Amino acid sequence: MGLNVMSRARWEIPTPGLLLDLDQFDRNIERLRSHLAETAANLKLRPHMKTLKSVKLGHRLTKALGTDAITVSTLAEAEVYAGAGYRDILYAVGISPAKLDRVAALIRAGIDCQVITDNQDVSRAIARFSKDSGIAIPVLIEIDCDGHRAGIRSDEHEKLIAVASELNGSADLRGVMTHGGGSYGASSKGELHAAAEQEVRSVRIAARILREAGFQAPVISVGSTPTALAHVNRTGVSELRAGVFPFFDLVMAGIGVCDVSEIALSVVTSVIGHQRQKGWILCDAGWMALSRDRGTQSQAQDCGYGLVCDVEGRAIPNLIVASTNQEHGILAMREGSDTAMADIPIGTQLRILPNHACATAAQHGGYNVTSKRSRRIQWFERFSGW
Repeated sequence: MGLNVMSRARWEIPTPGLLLDLDQFDRNIERLRSHLAETAANLKLRPHMKTLKSVKLGHRLTKALGTDAITVSTLAEAEVYAGAGYRDILYAVGISPAKLDRVAALIRAGIDCQVITDNQDVSRAIARFSKDSGIAIPVLIEIDCDGHRAGIRSDEHEKLIAVASELNGSADLRGVMTHGGGSYGASSKGELHAAAEQEVRSVRIAARILREAGFQAPVISVGSTPTALAHVNRTGVSELRAGVFPFFDLVMAGIGVCDVSEIALSVVTSVIGHQRQKGWILCDAGWMALSRDRGTQSQAQDCGYGLVCDVEGRAIPNLIVASTNQEHGILAMREGSDTAMADIPIGTQLRILPNHACATAAQHGGYNVTSKRSRRIQWFERFSGW
């Protein structure tokens, strides 16, 4: 006989619905804050707001961290957060020259909006725009610390100097930044530590090269959630960025950054049918509610499109969202499992933990927010766009 997961508790929200445990959200922030207070007390914290995309949650996050500096991944985020009172913003995606007018508008409104680039042609365009507009666009040069994505490698001295030279004089060259995205592929504490050390090493080298060539580099910016929570010597680094840590997700759990119980975000869904001969339970959370992200696929434990929990958030052993259609989720036991299928009647509410919190949150217009301090579910609106 399968495990019975019926519960008298139900969330009074339409399903599928995005649910945020505010108490866990706060605990996750405090974990990073206290970690950095012990290991990197002098660092400026610049949390990444791309996962939240919520003014209410943004204010809660920055207040808890004691900072007013933020990172964004779209200019729409920059504009919304600027309207909410933030004045120190880093747009941490390589700038397209066509977007410089929007950056200039933010600067004219009193926002210190920094951009990044790793490209000599773009640097030339930024310098030309700065000269023509009379606004010295603040720029960080993006450094590739691990081959994960964009950036100039710290051993590409000539390229680094060429980009800096284009910016010098008209634009406002501030320094360097990097993102240790390769840490998302770590499979041990040792690999996480190595990724964090490499992240710091790469920008230290790049900043030294710039300074020796006569350029200013007061800003040395690093960050990703896995590396932010590592214990490394960050001497010389001026600021740290991290994004998904208030929520966490299954990818973070899979690389050992958090425990499944620390994931603050889930999707509430309702059981809508069974295909018993196939070993399936059908629910009303398909990829439109969960996203197509399969970030755990390459990890030791594949969670399909999400890990299934009972309505109170307790993981049901080996039950995952095995596949999705647009509005249907197909729940099944993880391949190779000898656990009996749970007995879950139609109408039962379940919660699904996301592979990638950013992607799942982006499927929803807002958060159904719950807290032990308030029995009432609150609605925190999200925004989107570029």
